[in-house]
Amino acid sequence: MSSPSTGPVVRVPFSELQALLQAIFARHGCSAAVAAVLADNCASAQRDGAHSHGVFRIPGYVSTLASGWVDGRAEPQVTDLAPAYVQVDAKGGFAQPALAAARALLVAKARTAGIAVLAIHNSHHFAALWPDVEPFADEGLVALSVVNSMTCVVPHGARKPLFGTNPIAFAAPCAGHDPIVFDMATSAMAHGDVQIAARAGEQLPSGMGVDAAGQPTTDPKAILEGGALLPFGGHKGSALSMMVELLAAALTGGHFSWEFDWSGHPGAKTPWTGQLLIVIDPAKAQGQRFAQRSRELVEQMQEAGLTRMPGERRYREREVALREGVGLSERELAELQTLAG
Repeated sequence: MSSPSTGPVVRVPFSELQALLQAIFARHGCSAAVAAVLADNCASAQRDGAHSHGVFRIPGYVSTLASGWVDGRAEPQVTDLAPAYVQVDAKGGFAQPALAAARALLVAKARTAGIAVLAIHNSHHFAALWPDVEPFADEGLVALSVVNSMTCVVPHGARKPLFGTNPIAFAAPCAGHDPIVFDMATSAMAHGDVQIAARAGEQLPSGMGVDAAGQPTTDPKAILEGGALLPFGGHKGSALSMMVELLAAALTGGHFSWEFDWSGHPGAKTPWTGQLLIVIDPAKAQGQRFAQRSRELVEQMQEAGLTRMPGERRYREREVALREGVGLSERELAELQTLAG
């Protein structure tokens, strides 16, 4: 699909975009409950300007569902393992419905114990990670999540790809402000952004990836067609990516980034891996003071000259979208309507 910058932009009310995406997911094999969760996630990414995880992903969702690689009607199985530990078997379905199924129990445990862990396995995550953690900060909680993906990143000093883009997302409440939220890949660039650049015929900055021969390249197509991404920050990003593999796969019981084979499912796009969430209730130790301390930190960062906080651009995009409608190109809207039937 095209991005809003590739043609005339039309503005669609957020609720209408949600309904349109929900119709697409339902038509292409998702249960009503799963379709609602995925539609909200995808529409939220588009609303907030995260185009590489917005409607751009819809064809990938559709082809994956058609391939039989993921179960769009899976019903997650939630297990209460310990006072501060929840496990979910996503049953070969998407990770977001698994999170939704366990969310109430996870929050209750965090409120009681001060901290709680959610381990999701047998799951597919194909979206931005910040929507998974931001709602916890809205409730005054601190949340950290990691998820691994399919092999496409060469570890620092290695010869071939092994890790996924393996993002980390964090959210914390901030008094008088929107929550502090960041979502970053441990690769030098998100895989979806490489795909968008390739489609647009754009070159990438140096240091993003290598071609099939292992040579540095700025051509996104060379990275996608036999090449690989690099970790950000050399050995530091590589170590964080390794950490994500251990937390999201080894600890949860999910697959490592290289441990699944989708060759028998042409059209499959979603990595079949795992996800870990850690939720903390700062009120146990700090009462309401934590959110105030967060605000003090933000003010000091601004005093030091920082002009944009993590997540701030998304909040600005969200404000405009909720007031004027979510931006789509005419082509994107037509393609979505066609997919919805």
